[in-house]
Amino acid sequence: MQIYGDSNSGNCLKVKWVCDKLALPYRWIEIDTRKGETRTPQFLEMNGAGQVPTVAFDDGRMLAQSNAIIRYLARDSALVPRDAFAAAKMDEWLFWEQYSHEPYIAVCRFQLVYLGKHPSELDPDKVKRGYAALDRMEAHLTTSRFFADDEISLADVSLLAYTRLAHEGGFDLDRYAAIRRWIAEAEACLGLPPAR
Repeated sequence: MQIYGDSNSGNCLKVKWVCDKLALPYRWIEIDTRKGETRTPQFLEMNGAGQVPTVAFDDGRMLAQSNAIIRYLARDSALVPRDAFAAAKMDEWLFWEQYSHEPYIAVCRFQLVYLGKHPSELDPDKVKRGYAALDRMEAHLTTSRFFADDEISLADVSLLAYTRLAHEGGFDLDRYAAIRRWIAEAEACLGLPPAR
């Protein structure tokens, strides 16, 4: 399969991490979203939404949206809990990540790192909601090792992508001991170097 992705995107890295963890063969095709490479006629023919990641399978089928992709790729693996309720809890966190976490943590990071904004220019509501997401994660991780089960799952992969870099979005992770513990453990489970 071919993975069209931007290495600066946590959403794209989720797919790479799952493939690497499960030893799935793939070819990474780097797409620079800031240069408009997702808006070319060729790319839009593959993905009409003009977004990465997009996966092209050998049989010609295409799949987009990071959490849908990783859910498909890991469907028969240890990254999806065998217990049906635990798997549903994993999905609950996957949906929550895209609606209540990524739009705040990732967007603030993008604005500071890639748009060069000063922290004072960030939308206060996005910052507030980002901290609310981190607060919820901290509360959960205070009593749980991972998000859906006792072992790492796709919920952790999904949430790790931008949480490990939340400091680049101006979020102070020093006040979140449980999150910091979880980041280190999840990175180790996935064979990732520690976030910078």
